Amino acid sequence: MSAQAPAAVILVRALRFTPNPATAADNAFQADAPSGQSVDDTAAQALAEMDALAAALRAVGVTVHVFEDEDHTRPDSVFPNNWLSTHAGGLVAVYPMYASNRRHERRADVLEMLKSSYRVQTIVDYSGLEPDGIFLEGTGSMVLDHVSRVAYAARSHRMDSHVLERFCTDFGYEPMAFDAVDSTGIPIYHTNVMACIGTDVALVALDLIRDEHRREQVRERLTVNGRRVIELTEEQVREFAGNAVELCGRTPEGRRRHVMTMSGRARRSLTPDQVALIEESCEILAVDIPTIELAGGSVRCMIAGVHLDRRPATEPDFTPAVEGIDEHPHTADGRDLADD
Repeated sequence: MSAQAPAAVILVRALRFTPNPATAADNAFQADAPSGQSVDDTAAQALAEMDALAAALRAVGVTVHVFEDEDHTRPDSVFPNNWLSTHAGGLVAVYPMYASNRRHERRADVLEMLKSSYRVQTIVDYSGLEPDGIFLEGTGSMVLDHVSRVAYAARSHRMDSHVLERFCTDFGYEPMAFDAVDSTGIPIYHTNVMACIGTDVALVALDLIRDEHRREQVRERLTVNGRRVIELTEEQVREFAGNAVELCGRTPEGRRRHVMTMSGRARRSLTPDQVALIEESCEILAVDIPTIELAGGSVRCMIAGVHLDRRPATEPDFTPAVEGIDEHPHTADGRDLADD
């Protein structure tokens, strides 16, 4: 595992996926299912896409923990990165969610799996801020540079700057908030649709940051350690080119490999020069997920990276349980597909 690219991920296999009406108002990337397509057909197509992503990640040597979700009241549960993030040193964060019907996506069984399989020292739960109307939707609202310890965040209904600063104080990041809007003046709802930070490259739509001074500050901060910035256009952002994530897999021979994971739609939007720059540092793994993208998120949103050290199987668990997370009856055991 590298600092920026986790070697293990959490996916949620949402059996009742559908675009969420409660998030459509401020998510300009969201779309309705095709006219005449049944809810069952949409859910079945999305399920096949989730399974294809899990299989593709497993094929490149990424450890995949899969959790089932049969609850029809959690249409966006396929996007666990909005309520959960993990960090080196045994730290875990649980976040306050903007849409009320997303708040019960938080799952105790996911946290229990992390505590039993990885070294977890502290779980910081910010979800108690929701009644005050204060939100920070995890690594959707923030794009984290784990190497330089910077949290990049576009201001929106889903990212409160005060919570951002609190998170950065608790977890040791430098906050870098900015305003980002599309060509019609609509704020970017989640930072991770316009920016992806890898080990050696960053995919960023800098032109969406209208303040020129702040834009150059972001550019300078991203490149201070030699990282190359690949600038995305607004059109590429709408194709989810910014919603990618670098992961650390293994070759069949056991050698480490870095993989930039994105949707097929995102990959097709990149220019040959952009592809060449990415492939100087890592492979590109592209998986088509057109049904899931109707919900306004893509591959990055589906992946909660595990930036934690493995716990030896014989090591006892001394981690206290976290309060404020509801148990849910319809869950799997968090099985590790890479070990099947």
